[in-house]
Amino acid sequence: MGVGPSYGAEDMPKFFACPLDDRSTGSYMACMTQQSKSDQTRQTILSTGRRLVTTKGFGGVGLSMLLKECGVPKGSFYYYFASKEAFGEAMLESYVAEYKERLDALLAQPGSAADRLIAFCDAWMNQERQAGLVSTCLVVKLGAEVADLSDAMRRVLDDGVKMLTAELAQLLRQGAADGSLRPQADPEAAAQALYAQWLGAAILSKLSQDETPLQRALEDTKSRLIAGAEDGERQ
Repeated sequence: MGVGPSYGAEDMPKFFACPLDDRSTGSYMACMTQQSKSDQTRQTILSTGRRLVTTKGFGGVGLSMLLKECGVPKGSFYYYFASKEAFGEAMLESYVAEYKERLDALLAQPGSAADRLIAFCDAWMNQERQAGLVSTCLVVKLGAEVADLSDAMRRVLDDGVKMLTAELAQLLRQGAADGSLRPQADPEAAAQALYAQWLGAAILSKLSQDETPLQRALEDTKSRLIAGAEDGERQ
């Protein structure tokens, strides 16, 4: 995306420079080992940064704090990221990609669409419990902050939210087809409203250090969306 450095053919980063035509020698394996270490260092910066940002916010994490925590010299940081904003964009891209993998795995589980919807809600609540109600959701943590701070970072989160609500809309369509969820006149709008409800509940739970808003969101989701819920057919 738009804040990374541009490279010409003569100054491509070293990890793109393996001798692909020399695989019969040890140089290829040595280069691949170097590339693997390079990837690991970059991932260490990203994962350490995400952990710090989750608790302190993006503005609360200085470069010196980040480098001290991950044991990486300043020069190495700028080898991978042109700026703190470029690091933030890459961190959010990694977060969204990881979130999508988990979401896809959850929505691929067997059972009805209603079962998978409840599994999604339960996973959100379990994540909040495991984090001690200090949310690991970076939309909750950073949404308002990065919207004013960085348009590049805002776009990454916005695209991630659009991906998630599109998946939820598809789940609502599947539920209407298998009879486990009430049909929605506009599945996209219903999915956006559902996500907004859970996002708001997560923020209220974070503020109050109490999961009651999330429990109420779960109860409301069941009563509004699950076919037969009001008759006690689904719990």
